[in-house]
Amino acid sequence: MSHPVHTQWIDIGESGGQSAYLALPPAGRGPGLLLLQEIFGVNAHIQAVAKQFALEGFVVLAPDVFWRQAPRVELGYEGAERQRGVQLAGQVQPAELLADLQAAAATLRGRTELGGAKVGALGYCMGGRLAFNAAALAGVDAAVCYYGGGIQNQLDLAPRIGCPVQFHYAGHDDHIPPAAVDKVRDAMAGRAAEIHLYPGAMHGFNCWARASYHPASAALAHGRSLVFLAERLF
Repeated sequence: MSHPVHTQWIDIGESGGQSAYLALPPAGRGPGLLLLQEIFGVNAHIQAVAKQFALEGFVVLAPDVFWRQAPRVELGYEGAERQRGVQLAGQVQPAELLADLQAAAATLRGRTELGGAKVGALGYCMGGRLAFNAAALAGVDAAVCYYGGGIQNQLDLAPRIGCPVQFHYAGHDDHIPPAAVDKVRDAMAGRAAEIHLYPGAMHGFNCWARASYHPASAALAHGRSLVFLAERLF
């Protein structure tokens, strides 16, 4: 039996060089979900997450953030591959990244499989920050940010966010201290925002391919994400 989720790489944007991993739900249509990668590229884990959300009814598009530096790169989480991811993330220019994010959101919204349905954004680590950016600057209808590194330094965007946003943070995160979470909480106060903290988890707790994977927190966060997105996009 073939897999019920159809996947393929597609070209997006006006440049013709940017691509994205598309996963279609079994029904063939549904609301859109922009899935935003970590520094490790649209690797096996991100592709599996795309299929996971597609099985749950979303048309998922995971754009290749590093297409200018290393097209379709897939990296591991330790050693030289991790350092390569850090290097690639440092080479990305903010203006180009924003343009790519907006192009990906526009491409997803224009897919015939959506039929005019709403579009959300969800991302992990670097992708969590990009989901926050998408909420402010790419016109998505809802955003979910998993341990988004650097969001606390971009809170000047908070007044530009008009959609609901959900945040997931680890209780023991060497990259995002409690003070950073408090800054996000303060900046989003009075807005349509949820902030969830997972005391037993570390950074990267959602990824089953990482040493920091925490199944209980990952399951709880995924369930919360599904409820949040289903209530706002379907």
